[in-house]
Amino acid sequence: MKTFCYIFARGGSKGLPGKNIKNLLNKPLITYSIKMAKTINEIDKCFVSTDCEEIANISQSNGAIIIKRPTDLSQDNSPEWKAWEHAINWTYERYGSFTKFLSLPATAPLRSKNDVLKCLDAIESQRDVIITMTEASRNPWFNMVKVKENDCIDLVLKSKNKISRRQDAPQVYDLTTVAYVLNPEFILNNNSIWNGNVKGILVPKERAIDIDNEFDFRVAEMLLEDKFNG
Repeated sequence: MKTFCYIFARGGSKGLPGKNIKNLLNKPLITYSIKMAKTINEIDKCFVSTDCEEIANISQSNGAIIIKRPTDLSQDNSPEWKAWEHAINWTYERYGSFTKFLSLPATAPLRSKNDVLKCLDAIESQRDVIITMTEASRNPWFNMVKVKENDCIDLVLKSKNKISRRQDAPQVYDLTTVAYVLNPEFILNNNSIWNGNVKGILVPKERAIDIDNEFDFRVAEMLLEDKFNG
């Protein structure tokens, strides 16, 4: 049984230009995911799929195998699923079949080794997809609203029974980008994680930061400084 790790990193980030190789505490962001993969014995190989030469050079110098992503899969509107398919087929041709597909997005540098191991251990015959989640701060039945056509607002979801406390609302979770684990054949034969049986692994908020803009980056920087100084 083989486990291959993939990190998908385009060069054209809009929310935070160059974020995948922006220095976070003097290390390019993407290296946190590569180094994490290198610490896990179950992972046989680590690949970086990118369209950017600078990302490729940094990733290769840190021990990753580079998959050159086609331009048509590197646009702002390109579905990541298609990049997953491309990476799997590329890998099949050069390294043969494998059992577990693990994606470790570069934008979640605060994940722990244990978070990843829990995801790898959770994939089984009854589960097609393992994703990570954290407890949501807001709830669509209680304190999330939508703007209606008359410009007034209303709850996103309404319960038949009046909910006056957040604790009485159904528990909801935010999806995170800490890790994704799937069977590679499931990816090739489907077009969404929601086509299969999906299990969520709970991670704490402080390890679930997903860097999309400068604010996220600064929060991650602060949390990492606390971690290393604590």
